[in-house]
Amino acid sequence: MIFSENRYPPRIKSGAGLFGIMLWGRRMADHTTSKIAVRGCHIRLMRGGSGPPLLILHGASGAGSWLAFMRALAARFDVIVPEHPGFGDSDTPEWLDTIHDLAYFYLDLLDELALDGIHLVGMSLGGWIAAELAVRDTRRLSSLTLVGAAGIHVKGVEQIDPFLRTDEQRIRDFFHDQAYAGEMVQRLLAPELEDVAMKNRVATAKLTWQPRGHDPHLHKWLHRIDVPTLLLWGANDRLFPPEYAAAYQRLIPGSKAVIVPECGHLPQLEKTEAFVAALEGFVDGTRITP
Repeated sequence: MIFSENRYPPRIKSGAGLFGIMLWGRRMADHTTSKIAVRGCHIRLMRGGSGPPLLILHGASGAGSWLAFMRALAARFDVIVPEHPGFGDSDTPEWLDTIHDLAYFYLDLLDELALDGIHLVGMSLGGWIAAELAVRDTRRLSSLTLVGAAGIHVKGVEQIDPFLRTDEQRIRDFFHDQAYAGEMVQRLLAPELEDVAMKNRVATAKLTWQPRGHDPHLHKWLHRIDVPTLLLWGANDRLFPPEYAAAYQRLIPGSKAVIVPECGHLPQLEKTEAFVAALEGFVDGTRITP
């Protein structure tokens, strides 16, 4: 059930450069922001564009706003971006204890929205949720894309623990380009965002604290994923280094890995053009595969 809806015009921040011009050339659609109830839990949901459904599950920092990569994808897809229970403007339900709870919640959301042929894209924490969803039920999915995904543990690979970093360090750790990271520090540490950031951090800690950032049983069931799968990673990801993409590739039959050079944990932000091109190319490939 959708309770409220607001429409926003597409915007490109100053300094968006060539890619911003390209976005306008692709005739970006407006998007809507709504509140939707799924089994009594109200969540915020952004949606824009038209075409095959593409569902984006965000990372630990929350869904945020309608970003450049979402606007670009909305030129070809019906882009749907829910905010997880426990995060941002969404409810924090009493039943929320584990990542598994979110996987089942999103299966209910797919039923609520009556979506089929979905291209599911999960980023970092959202990638873990997407993987847990896919091992349970892929009937509504056309493809799966995991971007710098948490969820498994690779022994002997050095990682940064975001819970042991200051707020500024944690943001800088996301990016390879530290000039860009500096801009994001100024933007994300704005006082008006403090309350939402704290809510997101508490939810992330509850879901990922122990075992840290993974499900020790997930690796046993990744073979159940039977839809085309893309593993999209930054070459310089220090939270979940590219060895994690290789591990996922070994565990998910027929999966494909794309490593974006000179890029950290968030290719959708740091290398937006490369990210969109890789994702669209992958989806196009799934349509011609017999």
